[in-house]
Amino acid sequence: MKFDVKYILGAAALLFSAGMNAQFYVGVQSGIANLQSDVTVARASHDVGGALKVGYVYPITKHIGIGAAAEYALYKQSVFLSSPSSTLSNFEVDQTGSAFVYSVNSVNYKEEQTLQAVQIPLFLQYKTNINKGVDFNFRAGVKYFLPINYKFESTANSVNGVGYYPDVNLTITNLPQFGFGTQTNYAASGEYETKGILVSTFELGFTFQVSPKKALYTAMFLDTGYGSILDPKQKESYVGYNPTSVSERKANGIYSTQKDASVKPVAFGLTVGLNFQ
Repeated sequence: MKFDVKYILGAAALLFSAGMNAQFYVGVQSGIANLQSDVTVARASHDVGGALKVGYVYPITKHIGIGAAAEYALYKQSVFLSSPSSTLSNFEVDQTGSAFVYSVNSVNYKEEQTLQAVQIPLFLQYKTNINKGVDFNFRAGVKYFLPINYKFESTANSVNGVGYYPDVNLTITNLPQFGFGTQTNYAASGEYETKGILVSTFELGFTFQVSPKKALYTAMFLDTGYGSILDPKQKESYVGYNPTSVSERKANGIYSTQKDASVKPVAFGLTVGLNFQ
């Protein structure tokens, strides 16, 4: 997906400078935060995530307003291999410059992933009074989702790396000084390369007037990403090849095993905030 970020950020900046009649708000949201992936060898848990937000809504008419905000979002999840006993292979090059097939098998491999992001939403709001001091609200818009970092901690009971040289039909299973063999109690940290995407956002809820200048806002929200936040440079083994040892193998991550892997944020849950007139 191609789009010009400067137009989105420019529109947000314009809205933030719109005037003094805006309704400002601060809030938090929490719920199921999922990083949906199309990588077939991976399965992920559904953990709780959240966001902090500050923004405002500028009224256009009695019922319609346009809003903008700045948000900090946090996603966490655990990722496992779909088949714990599966062997994944990738081409590597050894210290002599010879290409070979590097096959990795692991026991109880797991990634604890943490994604931090900045979100810049632009949205339209419809509001109508349904009772004394109670308004119905509906918001729909788009967010620019910009990952700050997407890190993970990898662990496994053991990792075994095997090399196959097709030119000479040679398989090497146990040569630790050249990176082939088994490592127990594997643990390493890694980080995925990322890029910004667009996210659709919807909120449906109510505001309750608690004072002449303040109102409590509660709503259900749904955010859905379009495109992939991953920006891989090449396909890699999820546990990297170390040409001099079976230890200190780099953690490339499960999502690195697929060159065109797609990962997008999807979240739904509850938003609670305070509106200030």
